[in-house]
Parts: sequence; structure tokens; C-alpha cells
Amino acid sequence: MYGMVNKAIEQMVVMHHGEDAWEKIKVKAGTSIEVFISNEPYPDELTYALVAAASESLQVPQEKLLHAFGEHWILHTAMQSYGGLMRAAGRSVGEFLSNLPNFHARVSMIFPKLKPPRFECSDITEHSLNLHYHSDRPGLQPFVIGLMHGLGKMFNTPVEVKQTQFKHQGHTHDVFSVVWA
Repeated sequence: MYGMVNKAIEQMVVMHHGEDAWEKIKVKAGTSIEVFISNEPYPDELTYALVAAASESLQVPQEKLLHAFGEHWILHTAMQSYGGLMRAAGRSVGEFLSNLPNFHARVSMIFPKLKPPRFECSDITEHSLNLHYHSDRPGLQPFVIGLMHGLGKMFNTPVEVKQTQFKHQGHTHDVFSVVWA
């Protein structure tokens, strides 16, 4: 994953728990990297190690931590790093989600080594859709749910998300039912 992801984890931890907590997490994760460079790729294993270390150090289940990170990603990282693209992607939760596949194509132009997940929308109505999530990275479903809740907060729209199909249960990909007011 790009350094931007690891920097965002750092930002979230420091914002809520302080610099000392982050330093302890880095030690527990086995990294001596002082500064993550946003546009440089890092091994996925490092990001997973940071999340596991944060979960253990902060005594927060990984699922809850990833959910919070998804919200943080939308409300802080994405808006700071590519706010123009975020605003251009839609004026509502539904419009943004419908444009999500195009959004990742644009972000890939900025980060050429990016291996983003692939999203598709189906069963689109005025207030709901099914979001199909295709990724080779396991265990990030709580992050996706957090992203949806972050979008709800960004658009000041209550969002309900329920996972309806699970890749780890033999399906080809994960599916989330997303409903907004």
C-alpha cells in the first residue's frame, strides 16, 4: 500500500491517542521507519502489522479500528489529499458511490503503482444500492463499512451498511447493502 495509508493511520492514532502511542505502535509493528512517504509503495504486510499493533496497543478490536480508519480516511485523508476529486465525484452519497469506479481510475493516474480495490454498483434506487467490493487484500471489509459511514458524514446523510455477501465464505467478492436517507 502507498505510504499515504500508513501516514493516515499515524494521523488517526496521534489525533486521538498522542505521539507516544504512535511510537509504541511502530515498535510493536517492528518498523523503524520515521516518516512514511505518501507517494511511495510499502509492503501490505507493514500496513497490516501497524493495524494489528494499534489494535493491541490501544486495546481496540481490529474490526472497530478499521471501521474508524475508514471514516477517518474519508473525512481527513481523502479530503486533504484529493479534495477536488472528492467534490467532483458527486454531490450526494448515491452519486458518489455510483461514480466510485471512475474515482479510483482517476486516483490511479496520480498513484501509478496503486492496486486499488474494484467497486461496482448494482440494484441502484434513489436511496440505496448494492456495493460490490473486489479486493485481493483480506480483512478490510470493516474499513469499507467505515468508508460508507464517512461518506454519510461528509454528505450529512445517515447511512446504513450491511454486508450481504462474504468472499471468505466462498463468494467471488464481498457485497454491501448501502441505504441512505
